Amino acid sequence: MNDELIVTTQHRNRTKEHLQSALIQLIKKKGFHAVSVKDIVEQAGYNRSTFYLHYQDKYILGEELLIMKLKGLRGAVGRPYWHGQKVLTSKLTAESFQIVEYIYEHRDFFELIQYDDTLPGLHTGFPQTILKIYEEQFIFETINNSPVNMEYFKYYTAYGFFGLLNNWILSGYRESRETFIQNVIELTRTHIHSFQYVGEIDELF
Repeated sequence: MNDELIVTTQHRNRTKEHLQSALIQLIKKKGFHAVSVKDIVEQAGYNRSTFYLHYQDKYILGEELLIMKLKGLRGAVGRPYWHGQKVLTSKLTAESFQIVEYIYEHRDFFELIQYDDTLPGLHTGFPQTILKIYEEQFIFETINNSPVNMEYFKYYTAYGFFGLLNNWILSGYRESRETFIQNVIELTRTHIHSFQYVGEIDELF
């Protein structure tokens, strides 16, 4: 890749980031359905022709934003682990929960979950992504290896974790990341003895 192409790619990515950020801020101000392309370009400091170089409409912009952030969520989960690694919940630390760090780092986006008229697909896509992470990336061992319906177990545990994340976001991150993670770890130890990380499948839903 030559220098000119690198610069062009960086410029395109930066423009997209600005348009995405503008959409996030406008959803918080007026709701997704009230936002127009004119609003987005004015918020981002561009013109309409620049917008249409990258996106057909606000729905395509929103879809790309959602897919990108949820893909990042999936990727963040595996950062502390290697494929096949088995982890005892008694050994969990704050470093084990990179997913929480990712959400906090991208909190401007994830705060959209608290709005009714928000990014299409977020209210369902966020918890479904957590469930997919549990279903595809981990093999769990229960306390005392108690036999359970693992499909139910993963659903129950994933949506419980999503509920905690959602409440944390809605509270304005009242607890520090460290305190929140420690509380999650203590809850995890009540029903999970260990888990094995088996990696990520390259699809979003």
